[in-house]
Amino acid sequence: MQNGVDESLALRLDCDAPAEGGEPGPWKLIRIVERLGAALMLLICAPGLLLASAAIIWLSRRSPVVAHRRIGQGGRDIWVLKLRTMWSNPHPQWTIWPFVERIATGIVPDVKQRVDARVSSRFAAFCRKYSIDETPQLWHVLRGEMSLVGPRPLTPAELVKYYGRDRSYLLSVRPGITGLWQVKGRSRLTYPQRRRLDLFMIRHWSVGLYATILKATLPRVLTGKDAW
Repeated sequence: MQNGVDESLALRLDCDAPAEGGEPGPWKLIRIVERLGAALMLLICAPGLLLASAAIIWLSRRSPVVAHRRIGQGGRDIWVLKLRTMWSNPHPQWTIWPFVERIATGIVPDVKQRVDARVSSRFAAFCRKYSIDETPQLWHVLRGEMSLVGPRPLTPAELVKYYGRDRSYLLSVRPGITGLWQVKGRSRLTYPQRRRLDLFMIRHWSVGLYATILKATLPRVLTGKDAW
């Protein structure tokens, strides 16, 4: 692969994604409920997101929201939104920047470290621990790009490095905000462990498993267990 565009194209050609609208009846209803729920949650969370954005602007002097390039269902690019929680130090001067900064690539460690120098603010660490930084991803659920439950959208490099031939399974389903590895260990898990749980979830996908993961996510978010 010579560049990110070529790599994305190869992933699209390699995946075995279902046709649009090809999901069984129960899932069509779930998608409608998801979108309605995402719209409602975004309205409820909007004041908190604005306050969090203002705090991040003040602390970092940078764009409060970042959009990371990830690969979604069918190998399509998704610019996944997230509140900024990493900066080495405040920008030396106030400047004009877009509200959302796009980040095409990034280094992702094999295992998340409990102490990361880039998370230099207690407020940022709080947002990460309680998943406040991931709240903007409800917008992707509303747009139909993501589901509440599914494998996390990854970078092209992560897909090739950690999933190999199995990446076609990952790209055949809609990515999600939460999934099986998020409720089975989250930040303390390695990529091989996440991979096994992702593939297990996809191969045993059902409405019951979806509901179980969604139910297990709430206490994890409220307590911040295994998150850093």
